[in-house]
Amino acid sequence: MEVLTKSELQLRFEDIAQKIVKGTIFIHPSDTIYGLGCNALDEKAVSKLRRIKGNSSTPFSVWAPSLEWVRKNCVIDKKAEEWFKKLPGPYTLILKLKDKKAIAPSVNLGKETIGIRIPQHWFHGAVEELNTPLITTSANPTGKAIMTKLENLDESVQVNTDFAVYEGEKDAKPSQIIDLS
Repeated sequence: MEVLTKSELQLRFEDIAQKIVKGTIFIHPSDTIYGLGCNALDEKAVSKLRRIKGNSSTPFSVWAPSLEWVRKNCVIDKKAEEWFKKLPGPYTLILKLKDKKAIAPSVNLGKETIGIRIPQHWFHGAVEELNTPLITTSANPTGKAIMTKLENLDESVQVNTDFAVYEGEKDAKPSQIIDLS
């Protein structure tokens, strides 16, 4: 697994973006914890990520490229619009999915809802530029300790991950889940 800094990601963004679009599995920083990610439109990549997590029954959340993407693909009511005013931020908003083609089927396992994140973090600029929803789930196998630094990254995740964007230790507080469905 290759480890990249923010500046290395920026210097090599075109190459890295192509890898992400083509289905690579990677670790990314956020405003809360490190996430395990992939292109949320790529069924093969999402299925591989699900195997790495050892998670077959829980829907994944997506890091949305923009609020416009969320509005286009999810059912938005007044309550959701109020929450949008708090974004970007450390929240996962559970919304009804309007367009099932907006994500690969195994992202939400056929459920009518999807968890949406728009973190307050520099990596959001990369997601915006990709203009592609990304899976964002904690960078650990289900039921194991959350990755807070490279030294405690589970080996089974590390060997199945192409690269990590690393910015130092995190304090391991996941996002707050807000059910707006």
